[in-house]
Amino acid sequence: MSAELLALGVSHKTAPVALRERVALQEGQAVDFVHSLVADEPLSEAVAISTCNRTELYVVAANHVEGETAALGALARLGDIRPTELAGSGVYALRNCDAARHLYRVTSGLESMIVGEYEVQGQVRRAYERALEAGTTGPLTNRLFGAALATGKRVRTETALASGPSSLSSVAVELARQVLGDLEGRGVLVLGSGETAELTARPLAERGAQTVFVASRRHERALALAARHGGRAVGFDALPVELEAADIVVAATASPHAIMGPEELGLVMDARSGRPLLVIDLAVPRDIDPACSALPGVTLYDIDDLQAVIARNRSVRKAEARHAEAIIEEEIQRFARWLGTLDAVPTIAALRQRADEVVEHVLRENASRWETLSPRDRERVEAVARSVASRLLHEPTLRLKRSDGDRAHARLQVLRELFALDEAAADEAADDAPAEVRELRRGSTDQ
Repeated sequence: MSAELLALGVSHKTAPVALRERVALQEGQAVDFVHSLVADEPLSEAVAISTCNRTELYVVAANHVEGETAALGALARLGDIRPTELAGSGVYALRNCDAARHLYRVTSGLESMIVGEYEVQGQVRRAYERALEAGTTGPLTNRLFGAALATGKRVRTETALASGPSSLSSVAVELARQVLGDLEGRGVLVLGSGETAELTARPLAERGAQTVFVASRRHERALALAARHGGRAVGFDALPVELEAADIVVAATASPHAIMGPEELGLVMDARSGRPLLVIDLAVPRDIDPACSALPGVTLYDIDDLQAVIARNRSVRKAEARHAEAIIEEEIQRFARWLGTLDAVPTIAALRQRADEVVEHVLRENASRWETLSPRDRERVEAVARSVASRLLHEPTLRLKRSDGDRAHARLQVLRELFALDEAAADEAADDAPAEVRELRRGSTDQ
């Protein structure tokens, strides 16, 4: 096969937030990161998706073993984790149509913590746009992401998958309502001024909460958010005073480290005279040190804690999810047919060449046994040998040309492995793979 599409990553389904935050791409990192992925062989194309729930790499490599090794190494360096440790800690690796199907599901909201969330499609689109800006996409990833985004749009248009609370921000607001009751007049302190901060502030403001945006580097954006949602904007130097007055804290910055620990928050709680404080940490890496949950009066939820709220919405969405999955399977067949066309002709040609090599080898091996054959008889023997090889390959060739979808691509892969049409047979590649990649494959069988 001339190129392999690979997906490698971690998500809320496979790894805790403590690991996800270590491999999360911070704002402004993505372009340089995908550049580094394709700087040297074996990766020729790369797109990186990093959200609060997942970090995933979609890459293209001529050799899937080398590609997986390179992608795993890049993730390990990002998180300052040994590749062997990372491979056994919830990383999954998918190839070709399986990789495409996974991205389709991600883009459609089926792999989200809140099934059907609509924010993820925008996150996938921006990840693709950053890779386009970096010049790290190519024929495979361009086709893949264009098709995945179109599939996500179909799912949103043709199903009710996103009915009800369908995003982290909306569930966070629902959680605040469940804990505190009516939000009218409640003071909400929003740490950060990015997309998650705004998406959370909007429904809070609609329910009558009074929002204060805290930002340092993007103070102008915080001022704009405050103007849109009837709130105020302050700098981080005002954080202690604002914390004393707030009822709810929503943390959603892009800081690579925790910005509040138990010592600082403990002083604030002492000054609040026993008034409780609800803290919802939507950031990855986490903004609030988990040790803060032990402080009297503090109720702290992080992204993983939101799953209890999300679980209540799942049964409502099951029927719509089945409809969405049917759409995805329909669309994946289109991609599989296209993917199959990339390899059918070169695979058939390689198979014919392998047959010719076998015929030549057998004829050379037996040349000394045919001393008495005339030149004409030798030509007849050679013609018979080539005819047998051709007839044996005739039916497989026809079936390859007629098959489509996943079947075509699966058959091509099996054929190339059975006849060792690539540089090394699949078994040899597996034996030669680094230990961490073998571990990665074992873990991926559960995806």
